Amino acid sequence: MAKFEDLRVKSDDQLSADLGELKREQFNLRFQAATSQLERPARIKEVRRDIARIKTLQGERARTAKA
Repeated sequence: MAKFEDLRVKSDDQLSADLGELKREQFNLRFQAATSQLERPARIKEVRRDIARIKTLQGERARTAKA
């Protein structure tokens, strides 16, 4: 699980790459859940929250860039 402080030191490109990777993982986890092959159901929640953390940070950066 990514900590918010760890994400703050990453560049915008690194955050975008991490976001893409997490979205792929989220898709794979949803597919595993649908086929009853999911080993760690809690991982879905972790990935969803990590995606939200990255999007929140990207939104903050976008707002500060405009101001």
